[in-house]
Parts: sequence; C-alpha cells; structure tokens
Amino acid sequence: MHAFPIEWVRSQFPSLELSVDGRPAIFLDAPGGTQVPIGVTRAVRDYYRKNNSNVGGRFVTSKNTVEIVYRTRTALADFFHSNRPEEIVFGQNMTSLTFSLSRAIAKTWDPDSEIIVTSLDHDANISPWKLAAADRGCTVRTWEMRTEDCTLRIEDLRPLISEKTCLIAVTLASNAVGSIVDVAGVVELVAGTGIKVFVDAVHFAPHGHIDVQKLGCDFLVCSAYKFFGPHIGVLWGKYQWLDELEAYKVRPSPAMPPEKWETGTQSFESIAGISGALDYLKETGYKANGSCGIGGAMEAIQEYESDLSLRFLDGLQDLKRATLFGLGNQDHIRRRVPTFAIGIEGLHPDEAAEKLAGRGIFVWSGNFYAADLIERLGLADSGGVLRLGFTHYHTIEEVDRTIDALAML
Repeated sequence: MHAFPIEWVRSQFPSLELSVDGRPAIFLDAPGGTQVPIGVTRAVRDYYRKNNSNVGGRFVTSKNTVEIVYRTRTALADFFHSNRPEEIVFGQNMTSLTFSLSRAIAKTWDPDSEIIVTSLDHDANISPWKLAAADRGCTVRTWEMRTEDCTLRIEDLRPLISEKTCLIAVTLASNAVGSIVDVAGVVELVAGTGIKVFVDAVHFAPHGHIDVQKLGCDFLVCSAYKFFGPHIGVLWGKYQWLDELEAYKVRPSPAMPPEKWETGTQSFESIAGISGALDYLKETGYKANGSCGIGGAMEAIQEYESDLSLRFLDGLQDLKRATLFGLGNQDHIRRRVPTFAIGIEGLHPDEAAEKLAGRGIFVWSGNFYAADLIERLGLADSGGVLRLGFTHYHTIEEVDRTIDALAML
C-alpha cells in the first residue's frame, strides 16, 4: 500500500512556501479558489510563449491552439467520465455558464411549469433559475435543507415534485458547510419523468471523483480554479440536450456542440492550464496508489482528506466555545468534504478571520453566496460563519496548528 505523497504534493505548490511574520502560511481559503501547481503555470506560460493565437487560421500556432483545446476537452471528458469530448463546454466561469444555459432551457418551459432549487446551494445555482422562471412566469419551489446537520434529504424533495416539474437545480457539495448531496438518488427519483437535473459540482470537484454516468444528471458545471487550475468555467451536458437546445450566439454560429455554446474568443491559455491541472492530479494518483486514471487519483485524494477531516473534528470537540454547522459525526465523514463552517461564541466571524490571518492562517468569513443557507441557520444578521477549507495539499500538522489557533481565540 502506498502512503499519500504529501511531501511531493506540497513541492508542486510554490505558494505554500509563503510565511507571515515568520509563520508558514496555511491556505485554508481553498473553497474560494485552490492554490495552483507548477504544472499549471508552466502550461499557461508555454501557451503564451509558443502557441498564442486564435483558432481558425492556416498557420501553425492556430492549429496548435485547436489541438490544445481538443486535448483538454478529451482530458475533461475523462475527468467527468463523459461519453465524448463534444459534451464539454468552456466559459468564463460557472456562474456565466449557468446563466447562459438557464436562459436557453427556459425557452422550453410553459408558464405553468415548475422548477426546484435548494436552500443549500451557492446562489449561482439559485438566482439564474429564479430569474429564468420569472421571465417565463413559472413557479419556483425550494428543497429545504435540514438545519440540524445542513443536509438535503430525498424524502423532503419527493412532495415538491409534480407533473409540472421540469428541472431540479442542486449542488453536489455545499460550498459553505461541506455536505455532499445524493444526486444519484435525485436522478433515480425522477427517472422517466422528463425532469432535467442540473448539478453544481464546483465545490466537490477538488475533493472526489465526478462520474456523470453514475450520477445520471443532465448537466454538470464547475470552475477549474476550484480544482487547482486557472480561472475558467467548464460545463458538461448530455450531447442530446446540447444539440437540441437553442443557444444564444452571435452570427455566424457553429451548428454543432460544443462550439455552439461557447461565446466569443475563449481563454486558450486557461484551457491549456486545465490540462496542466489534470496532469498533476493523475500524477498524484500514480504516486499515491499506482493508479494511472483520474478516478484512482481522486479516490486517493478523498481518502487522505478524510484523515484530515477526522483530525479536525476530533480537535474541534475540545473547543467549548466553537459551534460546528453541518455534519459533525465522524461516522459520516464520507458524506462531507473537508470544508467546515464554525461559529465562535462572542466573536464576530470577520474578527476571528482577522485574528487567524495574523497567525498566518487564511480563512473566509461571511456567507460565501450561500445566502439562503446562512439565513436558514439564523446567522444572516450576525456575520455568517467562519469557513475553513482543507484540501489534499494540507498536512495533519497544519490541522493541529489550526485547532491550536482556534483555541487561542
């Protein structure tokens, strides 16, 4: 059995060498964007140095750019376990892609149609659908999370579904509290009804294997800067829907996916950077367990991160003034990613974040656009929560140092 190659992993992230007042920095800001390995910066640099061009030209740099785009689509198809690279669409970010697709899908809705969103999601998977529904005169229903553990239960979704339901928008993992949602269970519930399932996988992507075949969803979207890549969004969609739906596009417009859905000139340097991120992940998997595939790599990462989560939850139990929002049962560790939302009695989240920053520990405070979730927890008027996000480049020692710093607060 291979040990997780944490020393090699950390050597791939030069930013982790940063110190604050003599203390090594701990980047627990990963939920807002992970750090980037050297393979990504090298890929972006090499693109600018050797291949910088638009597509459609007869010359070598343009042809190379086309090849880079296709190679990255193919790698992402493997990352998502997609049927074909033509199901991969690039965009500015997850939010922009969701707004674009929601507008196109909404054209197929009748005024009496209903859609379902959740109170667990980032607002980027709520507002686009609410606005699209308002444009069409449709009804929006909300699948409410259980506030006691910040989870979504299938039994709470079932009564919301009717013959008028046409779409369910749901996250794969909460960006605020880390809860993982049973998306496959959602798809199974609506099988054969024609209801489409749109999944926000932004927060889950760096933590586990995404398999759209097993999930069974119709669309899935994420942003590469959340899984160690550049700032660019990625959409996966079933080819049938990408082909049939009408895209909002300037003339002349390619008739076939995926270019049909890509507006303007793409960020080709960022697309090259995605390949660098995926190559890094596969190399991590090979060093961790001998796996040559992305699935094995993400399984190794998830296993290692589970150890980090268990260590953090164990240490958190000794902090009497700290409250965890979300799943805290160590037996349910595979039902969450290592993102933790906490409150500290008598201390505003912003003040706590400021104090931790002074100790070289970078965390977020607020609602992180999970506004409905924070409101349901009754924390909207008190500054939200303190969010700490671990990922596979963190160490057990950093978990312990974080617990010690929280104890000092």
